[in-house]
Amino acid sequence: MHIESKKAAECLRTALRDYNLKFGTILNDPDLAPFRASPEFKELQEEALRGGEDIGSGFRRDLKLISEVQAPFRGVRRFFYVALTAAAGISTFFTIPRLILAVQGGDGAPDLLETAGNAAINIGGIVVLVALYFWENKKEEKQITQISRNETLSRLPVRLSTNRIIELVQLRDITRPVILAGSKASVTRALQRAERYRTELLKRGVLLIPVIFGASQKDQTKPRGFGRRRAAASAPSVGGDFEKRTESIAAKSRLKAEVRFKADVVSPEQWESWIRDQQESEGVTPGEDVYIILRLDGRVRRSGIGMPNWNDILQELPRLEDLMSKLER
Repeated sequence: MHIESKKAAECLRTALRDYNLKFGTILNDPDLAPFRASPEFKELQEEALRGGEDIGSGFRRDLKLISEVQAPFRGVRRFFYVALTAAAGISTFFTIPRLILAVQGGDGAPDLLETAGNAAINIGGIVVLVALYFWENKKEEKQITQISRNETLSRLPVRLSTNRIIELVQLRDITRPVILAGSKASVTRALQRAERYRTELLKRGVLLIPVIFGASQKDQTKPRGFGRRRAAASAPSVGGDFEKRTESIAAKSRLKAEVRFKADVVSPEQWESWIRDQQESEGVTPGEDVYIILRLDGRVRRSGIGMPNWNDILQELPRLEDLMSKLER
C-alpha cells in the first residue's frame, strides 16, 4: 500500500503541475479514497496549500476566495494597515531631521521632547501596524488550513441506517454531525448516554458518528489498492460550479427522510487519519478520546477532549426550526 501511495502521489503531482489537474478532483474522486488516508496525500495537500508555480495554485486560490467570504473585512483592514504605515513612515522621514537638529541644539532648534515624542509615536505606530498586518496574514493562513481540513472532512463517507453510503458534504443543511472518536468502551458509553436524550437531540439535528480508534486495523483481509470501492456520487469540490453544488429540494427531502440518529463510518482509516490531524492542530495528543461537533454548514463548531456532556449539548444547540439554526445554514 505504501509503494502504491508513493507512485500515486508522484503521478498526481505531475498531473497537477503539467496537466492542470484541479486538487479538488483528488478530494472528490471516490477511487482515490484509500490514497486520501495515506501520509503521501497529506504531503501533497500541504504542497497544494502553499500554492506557487509548481502545484496547487488553483486550489489555494479557491481556498482564499472562501476565506475572503468568511472574513470579508480582512482585506479592508490590511489596506488600512498598509496606508497608515506608509503615512507614519512619511511622517517619520520628515521628523528624523528635526530630531537631529533638536539634539544638536542652538538657535531655532525644535523642542527636543516634543520632537522625540512625535518620532516615538510614528515609529511605535509603524511597529504596531506591521505587527497587525502579519497577524492578519497568520490568521488567514490558519483559516485556509482549517478550510482545507473541512473540505477533506466533507469528503469522508458514512453509511446511513438505510445502508446508503453518502459523503458528509451531502448532509449539509440537514444535520449537525457529532463525531465521537476514541476507544470502543468510551464511544459505546457515550452512545448509550445519548439515547436518553434522543428525542431532544433529534430536534436539534444531531447525527451521531462513532469512530473507534484501531477499527481499521482489525480487518486486514479486505483488498487494498485504488479503485476497490466506489462511494456514493460525490458533490463537486472547492471551486466547482455553483449549480452543480446545489441539490434539488426533492433530493434533499429524500435524503433527510433516510437520516436517523446514528450513521456508521465507511473507510475508518480515512476518518482516523483526519481526526488525528485535527488533534495535532489543536494541540491534543493523537489517540485521545475526543468529540467534534459540526455546524449545519459543515464547518467545525467546536471540539473537546473526552466524550460530550449531552445536557450541555442540548443547551448549546438550537432546534432546527429556530432562527439561529437558519442563520447557521
